[in-house]
Formats: sequence, structure tokens, C-alpha cells
Amino acid sequence: MNIKGKILELQDTVQVKETFRKREFVLEYSENPQYPEFIKFELIQDKCDLLDDLQAGQEVEVYFNLKGRKWTDPQGQVKYFNSLQAWRIDPADEMASSDPGQSEEPAWTSGEEGADDDLPF
Repeated sequence: MNIKGKILELQDTVQVKETFRKREFVLEYSENPQYPEFIKFELIQDKCDLLDDLQAGQEVEVYFNLKGRKWTDPQGQVKYFNSLQAWRIDPADEMASSDPGQSEEPAWTSGEEGADDDLPF
């Protein structure tokens, strides 16, 4: 999954256990600018470093996995938790230049190029 938005907040990396660390950030997603959504993502282990060169206010595209967990508390109550685990973050300036030509429809889909070939379909 991926989503485009503006970084609103960057948290510091937290060492949860000796062998586990995580870092969180908030993305402002404005599909409808009148009602923006504020979405919290997490990065784990070596992915925490993905935020090092980014800053609040920067437009990015975030690639992430949706994670869900089930947990039973000591009283026997079952609880469910969701998290959005980011694994790639592309700054907007890289998104525009990373794949030139892919933002336009390929000529072969418009029916203009190769209109005179003799294929029956």
C-alpha cells in the first residue's frame, strides 16, 4: 500500500528492547483538504533511519504494510491492535524525477501508434 501526504511530525527513535527499536511519524493526508486526516506510521529496526533526511512539512509518498495483532490481557479480555508499518519513504522531489515517462499514458494504449498494423484485435 502507499499514500502521499505531508510530514506533520517526526518522533525520535525509541529503543523498546535491547534488540528492538521503533520510530513514529505523522502524515497529513489531504484527499479532501477541508478535512485532512492525520495518520500515524511506525518504522522498525533499520527502517528507523528512513526519516533521518526528512523534515516536517515535506511532501512524501509512504509505502507501508497494514499490521494487526490480537492480545489477551491478564483479565482474559481479548484486544486487537492495528499499526501502519512503513518500509519506504520517497520525498516528493524524488517522486517527480524517479520514473520519467510513467506519468503519461503510453502511446500504444491510445490507438494512435501502430493503427495500421494487421493484427485482428
